[in-house]
Amino acid sequence: MKNAQAQTIYLKDYQQPAFWIDTVDLAFDLFDDHAIVTSKVQYLRNAEATATELELFGAELELQSITLNGYELTDKDYALEDESLILSNLADEFSLEIVTKIYPQDNKSLEGLYQSSGNFCTQCEAQGFRKITYFLDRPDVMGKFVTTIRADKTKYPVMLSNGNLIDSGDLDEGKHFAVWEDPFKKPAYLFALVAGDLEHVTDSYTTTSGKDVKLEIYTEAHNIDKCDHAMQSLKRAMKWDEDRFGLEYDLDIYMVVAVDDFNMGAMENKGLNVFNSKLVFASPETATDNDYTNIEAVIGHEYFHNWTGNRVTCRDWFQLSLKEGLTVFRDQEFTADLHSRAVKRIEDVRSLRTLQFAEDASPMAHPIRPSSFMEINNFYTLTVYEKGAEIVRLYNTLLGQDGFRKGMDLYFERHDGQAVTTEDFLAAMADANDMDLSQMQNWYDQAGTPTVDVTMDYDEEENSCTLNLTQSYTTTPEANAEDKKPYLIPIKIGLIDVSSIKPGKELLSETIQLTKQTQSVRFKGITAKPLPSLLRDFSAPVKLNYDYTTEETIFLMQHDSDQFNRWEASQRLAKTLMMQMLEDKAMGKPIGVEPEVISAYQQVLMDDDLDNALKAEALTLPSENDLAEAMASTEHKADPEAIHEVRELILKTIASSLRIPLENTYGHLINQLSAEEYSPDAVSIGKRRLKNTCLAYISQLNDPAVGALIYQQFSQSLKEGGNMTDTLAALSCLSDMQCPERDQAFADFEAKWEHDTLVMDKWFVMQATSSLPDTLDNVKVLMDHKLFDMKNPNKVRSLVGAFANGNPVNFHSADGSGYEFHADRVIELDAFNPQVASRMARALMNWRQYEPGRSELMRAQLERIKAIDGLSGDVFEIVSKAL
Repeated sequence: MKNAQAQTIYLKDYQQPAFWIDTVDLAFDLFDDHAIVTSKVQYLRNAEATATELELFGAELELQSITLNGYELTDKDYALEDESLILSNLADEFSLEIVTKIYPQDNKSLEGLYQSSGNFCTQCEAQGFRKITYFLDRPDVMGKFVTTIRADKTKYPVMLSNGNLIDSGDLDEGKHFAVWEDPFKKPAYLFALVAGDLEHVTDSYTTTSGKDVKLEIYTEAHNIDKCDHAMQSLKRAMKWDEDRFGLEYDLDIYMVVAVDDFNMGAMENKGLNVFNSKLVFASPETATDNDYTNIEAVIGHEYFHNWTGNRVTCRDWFQLSLKEGLTVFRDQEFTADLHSRAVKRIEDVRSLRTLQFAEDASPMAHPIRPSSFMEINNFYTLTVYEKGAEIVRLYNTLLGQDGFRKGMDLYFERHDGQAVTTEDFLAAMADANDMDLSQMQNWYDQAGTPTVDVTMDYDEEENSCTLNLTQSYTTTPEANAEDKKPYLIPIKIGLIDVSSIKPGKELLSETIQLTKQTQSVRFKGITAKPLPSLLRDFSAPVKLNYDYTTEETIFLMQHDSDQFNRWEASQRLAKTLMMQMLEDKAMGKPIGVEPEVISAYQQVLMDDDLDNALKAEALTLPSENDLAEAMASTEHKADPEAIHEVRELILKTIASSLRIPLENTYGHLINQLSAEEYSPDAVSIGKRRLKNTCLAYISQLNDPAVGALIYQQFSQSLKEGGNMTDTLAALSCLSDMQCPERDQAFADFEAKWEHDTLVMDKWFVMQATSSLPDTLDNVKVLMDHKLFDMKNPNKVRSLVGAFANGNPVNFHSADGSGYEFHADRVIELDAFNPQVASRMARALMNWRQYEPGRSELMRAQLERIKAIDGLSGDVFEIVSKAL
């Protein structure tokens, strides 16, 4: 039956299970074409539960036998349904042994136990464990696991699982075994197993209390030389968590395994993290600066989960942000403490606004703790992760770093070893600081991005300044705008003296708390009419409106002491300009860039006191997707072609007007960097970022010599001592240019890197995101490339996903060809990997924000996908809600 599996699950219906588990003994016999899994579980009746039957979950399993307290059951003793096994009339305590047969080599969903490059590995979050054996596969059911693995010693010399290795040895017929014991109770989603022919690098870390921990990173032999950065990142993360939160590691060994076929970025399984290989391997020749920082952040993220996710886990999947939002905040702080805090904040907010704000404005809008879902895999979203992190950051802002630490300490003291809820986290923060934080609950219960409108009144006679603030909301699937309650919104502000001899002198700097729908805050002793710097450091995930003039925006861009708001002013200047140009264009008026705007960007470029990375950020215009999202709330719906044209015009105008300082800055930084060995430290990254931002502007010049200049950087970076950051920066410029050097560069890149599939993913991305008009035809050709594989999620994301999400002008082609191509890929993927298919389907979700022609074409493709017989619940939920 079509979409029979798409059933809605509600938070309000949560019930405790009829039974808890105590211990879990798992045995895996691994063969080339199948695996036999034997699970022996000790069950205990839950006296508080209303249900009395034991319902175990299972999917795609061949049941071999069931034994209850030593007695083998017949099919009359239990009920076996499509995805469950039900037993009745059970004692209060009993042992249940279940034997299942599974086929990992045929498992293309990459959930449960599957094979990647001939090696066995697992992915059990959220509900993959039920593809291994029948089990109480829910996060509130926790037990102590002992895992035995048996396999051919030659083919699978490495056999890993959670915890500590307690026994191993040889068996008959060329086999061997390994026994792993995890002393900490965990839910099934944190189980992991890896077996294969892998090499590893080893290091160690001594905790603050003197415990020696062995560190191991496993991979295939040809990538073993690219693991050092990941290892050093792990050691930095362990040290940081001890220093910042007093949290030490608790096992004897910590292992990371890198696999090529993985639906997610990485998985925090207790003591045995499984990683997408792109987030482990790094060398200057193969990884960009962004790769280096992302690897460090994700290594840190999964390590930090040891406490925020593993030691304290989620009661149910509605609480997902309890572990993910909190851990994203922790990894953001980790990166900020080790690198540039201002640059990190800018990067995080840019991503939040471009992607998560769009999700908040879509039919899939949901609170960070949703009240319902059809498929939990669809709720591994930017809202749960990135907005969830912003809500955790609110506590840090409201309580201060010391107060936040007190709350964390109480949270672990109360809940170590438990499966808990977001209310438990809120209560720990409030109780530890003796503060009423009950209004914070609205952030967990309500969807959408609040808007804060601000006006200012200055009383010259009273020397007082009053800020008038109003918060408003949008209608989202769970509630109408008028039914929503006010949020607790901390707003960091500064009042700046614009008449001072020293520009930018601060008259006041503090954090105000907006708690009502309408509120005024008065400041006394303000001796001159100030210019307000609002929402500094992006202190809350809101849209803030204040009617700045162009002159005021430029002043903040040049003089604000808050580095984030200097960048914010640069973005507001560009976005306001683009929005006005789009409106003028729609009305048939001429469009252009005012001289004061050019001058503002020139002053940023020439400011010797501004960090290079911050200069690069301020010189980078808002993206085309940013503009489309901003236009969604205007009377003119987004026209991607017009947006592209306007943005390109601004880029070309800045490039031609500032050609000499751009070329001089580029040349100066080339000279500096050529004398230095590659390093992914903040200063060096800043130099490369500004250099390549200048190069991107230079590429806009209408000059035949430009192609040769860019190709020179490209070819130089391919040589020994070069780096992938400069390679991709040049290739990105050439990808949008019609010049002879373009084809040569792509051919050179392929010739050098065709043996490295991860590096070739970058080659796919560069071509998929080209703004040239024949890009879709080229993408279709690339789908037949020998290195492209629809069954590998990284390949899908680098070609299909990059085209849909990173190439708005071609994806949104007015003839609908981009939408049709993408819908075909979603349908194709859904047949074997619904999880990846549903993520791809989201590219069509915001169809209402585009002009009528495109909007109708996108809607038609959603209807076509929805009509497919046997559509998975994952994709059905996305397209049905979108429609």
